[in-house]
Amino acid sequence: MQTDDILRQVVDLVSGLMPQIEARRYDVAWKPDGSPVTQADVLVETSVGALLRSALPGVHVIGEEGYRDRDAAIDGDGWVAVLDPIDGTENFCSGLKEWGLALSLWQDRAHAGSLLYLPELGEQLMTGDTLPKRQSRIVGLSSSLGPEIIGTLGELQEARIVGCAVYNLLNVARGSFARFINPKGAYSWDLQAGLMLAAEHGCDILVDGRPYDGTLLQAGRRYRVDIRHRHDLHPGQGALG
Repeated sequence: MQTDDILRQVVDLVSGLMPQIEARRYDVAWKPDGSPVTQADVLVETSVGALLRSALPGVHVIGEEGYRDRDAAIDGDGWVAVLDPIDGTENFCSGLKEWGLALSLWQDRAHAGSLLYLPELGEQLMTGDTLPKRQSRIVGLSSSLGPEIIGTLGELQEARIVGCAVYNLLNVARGSFARFINPKGAYSWDLQAGLMLAAEHGCDILVDGRPYDGTLLQAGRRYRVDIRHRHDLHPGQGALG
């Protein structure tokens, strides 16, 4: 089965699960770090994981909700899937539509395909999609407020804080955002699919202050990212990094 067929199957699966997802939307628990997780997160990760294991026998699924420390040692051989079932859970369990799924597939350390999908907004981007060139001066910022974000806000003409990496990464990849900055850092399941799609669509990408080389991110640690869409030439965008 082709990777793009699998990604489309994931979109169809999650779309079909929406009544069940909605029914579990406000069944919230709290993780040790204080972030929310809903029964919908668990449902989506379990359902997508089952689809992937059926389509790609032996695949190692690194999912946000099922992650264990042992996953950090994966060497990348065989099939690896990096999955965030519901990114922007804080938005999701608050009744907002800015949440989505991120999935990146790898075979023997080589990128095989990635997907960003925002079901309630009807937006998606997957490997191989073509996009019109858009120009924007909007800079998307992560919602993990701190001195760096607060200081950056004062330097920008237009900024958005949405609280969903899938939303931010999709928009910078297609040029609806000039730039996306996360100085505090996020995990591989938050970032991997979006980084690959941003690279595919001509973005300049820094990860932890260095140009991103397109390799599989390690699970279980945070990465700081700064991504700029090359089509944007508006003043006030700021220097990368």
